[in-house]
Amino acid sequence: MAAVGVVTGAGRGMGLSCALEVAGQVDTLLMVDRDAGTVTAAAIGLADAGHSVVEPFVLDVTDREGLARLAKRVAELGTLRSVVHAAGISPTMADWRQIFAVDLMATARLAEVLRPLALQGTAMVLFASMSPMLDPSTPDPAALAALDDPLHEQFLERMYAAVGPTIEDPAMAYAWAKRGVHRFVWHEAVRLGPVGARICSVSPGIIDTPQGAQEAEAHPIMQLLVEQTPLQRMGRAEDVAAVVAFVLSDRAGFLNGIDLLIDGGCFAAVRTQTSPSAPPVPLG
Repeated sequence: MAAVGVVTGAGRGMGLSCALEVAGQVDTLLMVDRDAGTVTAAAIGLADAGHSVVEPFVLDVTDREGLARLAKRVAELGTLRSVVHAAGISPTMADWRQIFAVDLMATARLAEVLRPLALQGTAMVLFASMSPMLDPSTPDPAALAALDDPLHEQFLERMYAAVGPTIEDPAMAYAWAKRGVHRFVWHEAVRLGPVGARICSVSPGIIDTPQGAQEAEAHPIMQLLVEQTPLQRMGRAEDVAAVVAFVLSDRAGFLNGIDLLIDGGCFAAVRTQTSPSAPPVPLG
């Protein structure tokens, strides 16, 4: 049967760069994005460049019925080979509730609907962020317990009760949501392992994309972090996509249940300084 790939957030930025990589690994690629015009144009571009069968799939990842349609379409096309979940929002784009809904809860639901399709050789990559790594404090165990159950019907209420009013800060909510993605990958790796499927997350640092530029304008600390980065530059979408392509490949067949940090050494620079704390930073 045909090998099928799925890339969300595929219309632009890091998602589009990942789609270019995945197109070379599968027979049929579903490019998923909420913006119909953008993802359709991107799919046409890939198809015209001679890549595999490419199909745009318009979907808001918070739409549960839409996620079910996506899983059904994958099953119709063949066997699930590669998944890249790059769709997400950052702090300037929404309030704390919506950030959790898109960046963590929808991530868990996507994994849930695709889980029955996973089999030997299936590989998934979820996008997280460097942001939670810059917080040197030890998270409250109650908050982590709530975070580990993102599909609980009272998830948002439980997070608020555990973290308190600071969770209403979109940058704080973003960091918590991305921490949740890190932890979700641990649990999902255990669930997928018995069928021979793998899952990892990637945590981009400061990447030169339109979304990244929007965040940098609102959060000047991001420029400071660029200056502290040992490689002395921002990352490119292609830098992230190359790592994702490796994780999805058979060469990474024993890589599972971990996060890969793609930040040019920024985290290393921050952690080797003497400052005892750092504010939440909206990265990725």
